[in-house]
Amino acid sequence: MTRIYSKTPEALARLTPEQHRVTQESGTERPFENAFNGNKEAGLYVDIVSGEPLFTSNDKFDSGCGWPSFSKPVETAHVVEHRDITHGMIRTEVRSTHGDSHLGHVFDDGPRDAGGLRYCINSASLRFIPVAALEVEGYGDYRHLFEGPQPGGRA
Repeated sequence: MTRIYSKTPEALARLTPEQHRVTQESGTERPFENAFNGNKEAGLYVDIVSGEPLFTSNDKFDSGCGWPSFSKPVETAHVVEHRDITHGMIRTEVRSTHGDSHLGHVFDDGPRDAGGLRYCINSASLRFIPVAALEVEGYGDYRHLFEGPQPGGRA
């Protein structure tokens, strides 16, 4: 099944005020007080606006920063990086390709054995799809990522 990922007026209308602030106004949610920082369930994280697949629980780790952290995107084509010089810092912002949602930032202090990157992502920019719901939600093509032995560092 081929899915079309895009930002639509209907998708934007479904956002909570916090999701809108984070994804559309490049906001940041409070650390440790967000939906997915402590989520340990196996599944796929997709853009709350477009639905494009972004990260999996297989690549999630506990960085201690207060936001969900991932070592890599599940589909690099769905994540775009931009230079961010706001707040007196030089950082690399990550946005979804088709939804143009602000996701968070990527840093080079992630697990070395997993490539060394830490994608620090706002829960408000994500929708979580548990493995058991992948088929029903139209993401069955990703089921194979969760079969067999799973990485030991999942958080």
